[in-house]
Amino acid sequence: MTETRGPVHLIGIGGIHMSAIGQLLREQGVAVSGSDLRPSSLTEKLAAMGATVAYGHAAANVPVGTALVVTTAAAADDNPELGEARRRGIPVLLRAEMVARLMEGKRVVAVSGAHGKTTTSSLIAHILVSAGREPMYLLGGESLDLGGHASWGKGDICVVEADEYKRAFHEYTPDIAIILNVEPDHLDYYGTAAAYRQAFVEFGKKVKEGGIILACADDPGAREVSDILSDDPIRQETYGIEGVRYWMAGDVRMSDGGADFEVTRGGTPIGRMHAKVPGEHFVRNALAATAACLHLDVPFDTIAAAVATFRGARRRFERIGEAGGVLVMDDYAHHPSEVKATIAAALRAFPERRIIGVHQPHTYSRISYLWDDWLTCWDGLSALVVLETYAAREKPLPGYSAADLAAAIRGVETVYASDFDDAAAKARALARRGDVVFTIGAGDVVEVGPKLLELLR
Repeated sequence: MTETRGPVHLIGIGGIHMSAIGQLLREQGVAVSGSDLRPSSLTEKLAAMGATVAYGHAAANVPVGTALVVTTAAAADDNPELGEARRRGIPVLLRAEMVARLMEGKRVVAVSGAHGKTTTSSLIAHILVSAGREPMYLLGGESLDLGGHASWGKGDICVVEADEYKRAFHEYTPDIAIILNVEPDHLDYYGTAAAYRQAFVEFGKKVKEGGIILACADDPGAREVSDILSDDPIRQETYGIEGVRYWMAGDVRMSDGGADFEVTRGGTPIGRMHAKVPGEHFVRNALAATAACLHLDVPFDTIAAAVATFRGARRRFERIGEAGGVLVMDDYAHHPSEVKATIAAALRAFPERRIIGVHQPHTYSRISYLWDDWLTCWDGLSALVVLETYAAREKPLPGYSAADLAAAIRGVETVYASDFDDAAAKARALARRGDVVFTIGAGDVVEVGPKLLELLR
């Protein structure tokens, strides 16, 4: 592995991936500083580990003696800390380049896809930890089972969430590449669905000689990428619930307590599994994790036992609390397909209860290029509150505000909320005893749940 000499300064240290880098560096004793716009549980954890964290971006945040600057892809070119690094001649790496450096010398399992990356990579890491393999891992969310989202580990395997934003996953050369699904996203960067799909093709070509691609053939986009890659000499295995797949989840039985299914490899049954995480999408994710771990020589019984105890990642179908007879849940879904899967899983998990959504759109561009899908993905909800947009790095787009979206949705009673307090009050007015309220989105909509519980009490 390329030795990293500190101090290292991280621009955007509070981001889920950047904070993982900070944690891994601190575990290796490297001095770390960083900056972000506001405090969070992740920045507080890093500070407790000895990192120096500043809030707001300024040239003065880059300490004297800094040997390396690592930046989030979301940082603008005119970021003052990037400017200071250039002025002082300090080397600058993008987040994905730094992750690739940290993973050098490991057998890499890289999990890609528009949806399900965090759950699947968390499950693989959980299985490997349960098997005593002490993996390194960098996850895109905090695992309820592992108590965090990053660990150096002592073993020879690294599990990484292979994020496609700005082609970050092209920095990785995995031994096992999982393609969960390919459904157009980040079109503010890619421009077209074809360019987005091609990025996954290029990712597939990064697999090391002797490695393998596990592609979900139930997903049209992943199947298309797999078909394109079939001309390459890369070994591929398909998985899924439908049709003819190399890895199959058969005899799937859904219940309030999760799902049971039979795992078949190449037409031969190898054992039955129970998962307590609901939803058909999770069955596919668990099948991908099982295939990957069997390729890493983990016994099936060990895998099945780990799947049975798996609770998931924070903000993925997570229980927040209950008050006044109303259950409050939270989910990270921020794409129409993810929303549909969350609602379907909720209807299965709570068949006798009304489901109410509180959704915070994530970026104006995602509202605009998925506009038609956002209008039709709410079937099954009894009511919906649309919260003001989490803008992230963007300026408002006329005609594509959260209020515009709320006004355009048909078939579900929908109201707009200007802030967290307004959203909690409107959800309280809509909810009645026995209902389940889901906060939904990738921003900070999770803040609404505790406020709603307080009102319900």
